[in-house]
Amino acid sequence: MDFDVIKPLLKEDQKSKIVLLVMDGLGGLPMTEGGKTELESAVKPNMDALAAKSVLGAHHPLPFGLTPGSGAAHLGLFGFDPVKYEIGRGVLSALGVDFDLQKGDVAARGNFCTVDSEGVITDRRAGRIPTEVGEKLCQLLMEKINIPGVEVILQVEKEYRFVFVLRGEGLSGEVSDTDPQAVGKKAHIAKAAVPQAEKTAEFIREFVRQGNKILAAEHPANSFVLRGFAQLPKWPTFGEIWGVNPVAIAMYPMYRGVAKVVGMTVLEAAASMDEEITMLEQNWDKYDFFFVHIKKTDSYGEDGNFDAKVHIIEEVDALLPRILALDPDVLIITGDHSTPAKLKAHSWHPVPTMLYSKTCLPDGLTTYGERACAKGSLGSRFEATDLMPYALAHALRLEKFGA
Repeated sequence: MDFDVIKPLLKEDQKSKIVLLVMDGLGGLPMTEGGKTELESAVKPNMDALAAKSVLGAHHPLPFGLTPGSGAAHLGLFGFDPVKYEIGRGVLSALGVDFDLQKGDVAARGNFCTVDSEGVITDRRAGRIPTEVGEKLCQLLMEKINIPGVEVILQVEKEYRFVFVLRGEGLSGEVSDTDPQAVGKKAHIAKAAVPQAEKTAEFIREFVRQGNKILAAEHPANSFVLRGFAQLPKWPTFGEIWGVNPVAIAMYPMYRGVAKVVGMTVLEAAASMDEEITMLEQNWDKYDFFFVHIKKTDSYGEDGNFDAKVHIIEEVDALLPRILALDPDVLIITGDHSTPAKLKAHSWHPVPTMLYSKTCLPDGLTTYGERACAKGSLGSRFEATDLMPYALAHALRLEKFGA
């Protein structure tokens, strides 16, 4: 959708409420031939009952067949073409932990990891070390690393994740990742993608060299990898584009970050899914668009833990009556991308999507799952960027187009 097309159609006096409930990595696959996916296996009476009153489909975050990162996938849900509005993970992570990212800073997402004696990565997440251990390691690196000409700032994000920021003159985010995003490989060497980024790449290579020496005696986090080098973008805001007053409710910093990038108000990080719904209830009268993010579906998918992913979906289902009690005009339940436990990674598979509103013509399907969504009226190959205009239409927020 061209933002210039949608803007004159927005009804300024309409205050209907829209909830976008995102179960990260929701889409899945059967573990065995002929079996069910995680979503299909879950006992979810509330979602299934809502499906009978809704329209279903499956969206693609990126052009057909491409596997998205979390940032790109969420931008698509927010109506931003992720190919056009591309951003590195570092900015999202920095904003997600409320880091004061300044113009000219270069940020990256860091993972503490475990490597063997040859420098081969054996665990990309260092056993999911506690956040307090990650914080201690960040302080250790900042105290001991010295790189003339640039300031290095580290801030723990959550567990093994941290934010890496370079601050200085003439920096560039056009630098390749050191994270191979796979075990059994050595970390990559940071390289400049354009000539003017060579100085930044050299700063990063020096940081890696010194940092690995400092962490060599630590266990299990004896190394680290970096990805998503980026600088702050200048984009239109979500509220300006869609004519809503949006708020984001999320536990994990990265998703709070992507909401900040598009100009949403972001509440304090919740400690649990139950607290997220409490925050939704407490702020119902203050906003009219609510982005609620559930993380663990993705985490368990990446861990290959099929049963745990199923259990999280069932926990979300148990919370659904509290959302419905608020009487939203539109409720969308979907994921940002698929993370099948079978693959232990993000995938290119279409993402189950359900849209409920008082103005929709239900599909007549009685369950919420991948194969049911493939039969729904939204279709099995629609683009994620189509979702926001469709939600606005069902919320009666758009004037007609043309004479």
